[in-house]
Amino acid sequence: MLAFLSSLPGAVAQGIIWGIMAMGVYITFKIMDIADLTVDGSFATGGATLVVAVTSGLDVGLAILLAFIVGCAAGLITGLLHTKFGIPAILAGILTQLALYSINLRIMSQKANLPLSVDKYDILISLRNIPGALAVGAVFVVVIIAIMYWFFGTELGHSLRATGCNQSMARANGINTDTNKIIGLVISNGMVALSGSLLAQYQGFADINMGRGAIVIGLAAVIIGEVIFSKLFKNFALKLLSAVIGGIIYYIVITLVLRMGLNANDLKLFSALVVAIFLGIPYWKRRIAERKSINPKGAA
Repeated sequence: MLAFLSSLPGAVAQGIIWGIMAMGVYITFKIMDIADLTVDGSFATGGATLVVAVTSGLDVGLAILLAFIVGCAAGLITGLLHTKFGIPAILAGILTQLALYSINLRIMSQKANLPLSVDKYDILISLRNIPGALAVGAVFVVVIIAIMYWFFGTELGHSLRATGCNQSMARANGINTDTNKIIGLVISNGMVALSGSLLAQYQGFADINMGRGAIVIGLAAVIIGEVIFSKLFKNFALKLLSAVIGGIIYYIVITLVLRMGLNANDLKLFSALVVAIFLGIPYWKRRIAERKSINPKGAA
């Protein structure tokens, strides 16, 4: 238990970083109603871009911005494949993700792993300084939520929401739904790549497989946050925050089960089970409510 408690700050810091990625997943999954699998590739793209840029002498702030732009480009490709080529969104994301594996290798000069030492480079966040990592992560979360809250309050932001709610009605009101889908995918994958750039700094390296299973973690964070805080967090900014908190809860649980002796090789299986359970909870709640409405108490 003492070992678990001592590892909690690190789990929270990592949960915040993945929570930023979860906010990107929230935009496509909950707002745009798109199942986007690009994130497994764009997450690694953000990390690879950051490490290569910083080790090449670029300022870390500009490197993070570059990682965000590259992630936006990945989302743009998925959006174009979906809207201009008529490819289903989930398949378009898979195609982009597949292409990004080769692109990420090229970014890293055909190396599967690139180190980023905190001793050699001036980076923002590192696991050697957990309090600093928590502070930097919190600042990024606050800034991103503030920007997203402002953006989705604009006319364009409302049109994106309308596209996700009801495409037919949105088109009937003169909204270009294809353009909105592209914009949503661009913003989402930009945030995912930004998260990948922070994780690369935090762990001290970029790896070609660092984004594998990212969509599962993102969905877990979004669903956990929604299930726990749906009745409390009604405001859009708070809903984004719930995704971050879901990421923190997810990594605390992961840390706990690892301390209890779970084989690290079973983490993907455990993650899939967590997502499946939390995805099923809203369905079970609806079924229970329907049964209660059909058979109210006191009925003969």
